[in-house]
Amino acid sequence: MTENEISKIVVDIFIKVHSALGPGLLESVYEQVICYELAQRNLNYKKQQEIKVVYNGVLLDAGFRADIIIEDKVIIEIKSVELLAPVHHKQLLTYLKLTDKKLGLLVNFNVNLVKDGIVRIVNNL
Repeated sequence: MTENEISKIVVDIFIKVHSALGPGLLESVYEQVICYELAQRNLNYKKQQEIKVVYNGVLLDAGFRADIIIEDKVIIEIKSVELLAPVHHKQLLTYLKLTDKKLGLLVNFNVNLVKDGIVRIVNNL
């Protein structure tokens, strides 16, 4: 399955979850429900996956964690904030670079229409 195929499925999941739960819940709630939906579709995922940082050949315990990584290809970063800030975009791009993944989806569930809260971030795709 390609990154784009995974992305299409995940966007459908975002819409379904937002329609059912609405805006304004904690990010952890959306994460749990998204993982449930991924499992229903038999997609492999890891939640709260550690992102390793290597600097000068030394592995650092930087404490970075991706919310969800799907099929070891697509990183999902979940937010429930008033507005996405530039730092949210940079955070996901950095995660993509550190993990050598090509596609990430940044989603803010604290919006009226979830399609307005989805940002596609690419790393050499």
